[in-house]
Amino acid sequence: MNSSERKFEPQIISKVLDKIIHSKALNKGIINAKVRQLWPSLMGENIDRYTEKIIVRNKTLIVSLSSAPLREELTYGKEKIVKMINKELGKKLIEKIIFR
Repeated sequence: MNSSERKFEPQIISKVLDKIIHSKALNKGIINAKVRQLWPSLMGENIDRYTEKIIVRNKTLIVSLSSAPLREELTYGKEKIVKMINKELGKKLIEKIIFR
């Protein structure tokens, strides 16, 4: 047998899939997708229309908006928005919001 060949032990598929699903990279992607999906229903169509980009990074929600007045207005409701999103996610995954 060649030294570069590896022997793989058989594993139960459910355990392998569980490891993949709970991996950090995939988990980040799932959280980002969930927040992007929730945003229009939580914030409404008008706010969603001015939303350019949504990213979750290190428990911080970063929202890029195309309207400066809307950005200013939403700044006052940051705490409420964080609570709404976390409630919908069922976990405290967001701790703060940055509007850009």
